[in-house]
Amino acid sequence: MRLKDKVAIITGAGRGIGEAIVYRFIEEGAKVTLCDVDGTALKQVSSNVHEMKGAYLLAMGNIVDRNFVQKMVDDTIKTFGTLDIMVNNAAITRDAILHKMTEEQWDRVIEVNLKGSFNCLQAAASYMRERGKGTIINVSSTARYGNPGQINYAASKGGVVALTRTAAKELARKNVTCNCISPGTIWTDMLKAVPKETQERFKAGIPLGRFGDPREVAHLCVFLASDEASYITGQTINCDGGSFMA
Repeated sequence: MRLKDKVAIITGAGRGIGEAIVYRFIEEGAKVTLCDVDGTALKQVSSNVHEMKGAYLLAMGNIVDRNFVQKMVDDTIKTFGTLDIMVNNAAITRDAILHKMTEEQWDRVIEVNLKGSFNCLQAAASYMRERGKGTIINVSSTARYGNPGQINYAASKGGVVALTRTAAKELARKNVTCNCISPGTIWTDMLKAVPKETQERFKAGIPLGRFGDPREVAHLCVFLASDEASYITGQTINCDGGSFMA
């Protein structure tokens, strides 16, 4: 098991990519704190983890709340004895084209996606740097390259990449790595709700000719969280079927 006895916090654990990461981490032997603002979704995922006989802790709350985030980190350490991995996956969308976007739509997305990621990164890093070891994985999006109707989301996810690079430079001397995963178009409930013709248009722009599976993103997350990636830091890796090639 690649993550045997490692302790992780995963935000946005109630559905989609976050849910897939939870299951892969449990399969690889990790002990996991499941964080989500949606208590119903969190309960369902935790039930599945229980059936997998995984060790877990629930943390229902909003990552915008710094007090909640700090308590989540503290409770994780108290319960499992340490914190090895922080996965900042939680995010929201509030889509609108530029001239119709409201201040509330802009502020809410930046608050959750960027400030929330910072809150979790800072709380985890404060413990990890003192410990002299740790792994932080942020989840961005290929929308950061620019996506019509998502200027707030694109800006927030571009900011997550900048957070990653800066944190990686600051934390490297403390033996803490910080990397970023940038998913492309992934087959989640959000995509399933999009009209079929729009789905086909999205798919046509993917060289591999298909949507990604959440578990494919989770596989990458497992690698970055494992000791196999100990010499990798400050990197952003696209998982997008070749949509954006370096």
